[in-house]
Amino acid sequence: MLLRRADVNPNTADICGQTLLSLAAAHGCEAVVKVLLERNDGNLNTVDEDGQTPLSRAARRGHEGVVRILLERNDVNPNTVCELGETPLFSASYEGHEGVVRVLLGRNDVNLSTADKHGRTPLFIASWNGHARVVKMLLEGNDVNPNTANEYGRTPLLMAAWEGHEGVVRALLKRSDVNPNPVSVCGETPLFRAAYEGHEGVVKVLLERNDVNLSAVDKYGRTPLFGAVCKGHVKVVKMLLERVDVDPNIANEFGQTPLFRATREGHEGIVKTLLERVDVNSDMADLTGETALSQALKRGHYAIIKLLSERKNFIPLLGCDRASTLSSPKPPDLDQRPFKRIRRF
Repeated sequence: MLLRRADVNPNTADICGQTLLSLAAAHGCEAVVKVLLERNDGNLNTVDEDGQTPLSRAARRGHEGVVRILLERNDVNPNTVCELGETPLFSASYEGHEGVVRVLLGRNDVNLSTADKHGRTPLFIASWNGHARVVKMLLEGNDVNPNTANEYGRTPLLMAAWEGHEGVVRALLKRSDVNPNPVSVCGETPLFRAAYEGHEGVVKVLLERNDVNLSAVDKYGRTPLFGAVCKGHVKVVKMLLERVDVDPNIANEFGQTPLFRATREGHEGIVKTLLERVDVNSDMADLTGETALSQALKRGHYAIIKLLSERKNFIPLLGCDRASTLSSPKPPDLDQRPFKRIRRF
């Protein structure tokens, strides 16, 4: 067999910098890996042009058998970092390879908190990708910081909420040291992202807690309620409004309230839901002086005009004649030609 010949150099690399061991590990060829390891002249931690070692390649591909074989050697470094800052544990967590993660966590010298060049830890990447079982395995480590944020200030909980991974969110919140209100550099919280994306299950989980900030605003002044209203998520809006401690009148940077924005976007169901709250101020104007009613009139949202007119503070503004026509509003006939006055000379 060629691999057993003394004149065969096992460290010869191809144009991508991959040696025989790297290729065998990447493709899960356990028998070839064993033969190569029997030789004492092979470099077990050699890196290819991507900075990947044989162990990294095997971990990324999910080859649990190869990972076990390599880690039996004391001269294999389990914490090698590639050019992107990824470790074997990071790669396995990214792909959700539970078996490989379990093998790596079985060692005492594997660093669980090494972050890549974007500040993402193995727990972060597993949470983002929704690998709930891997997340639970990583959280069993007492030296894992569940609040480590990436370069944008986003934590594992925030990313799991953003993507709607309810199981991951529940797993993270079981840790008493998880911050339920992390704020990104854009001012986003887990509740805001879940509400904005319409992830009802995640919103429900977060609302079950008493320590979640319901009125936190992002850098644009948007609350979770405002975000849900903007995207038209009626169920999420209803869930948020069931909490009496949710302020429905917080305006964004332009002075627009959730009611104003719902009216502007024509979300009739949301407008109706908002108006069921007696503390909703339907008269609030934005920075330009526009109100919900003026927006409805300008955009021709006739059903919403009727809803707003039923609030007593709008009826006097319309006048008796105008108010009486709102009982059965009809849109203008767009096919009717406008009257053209002919000038006679």
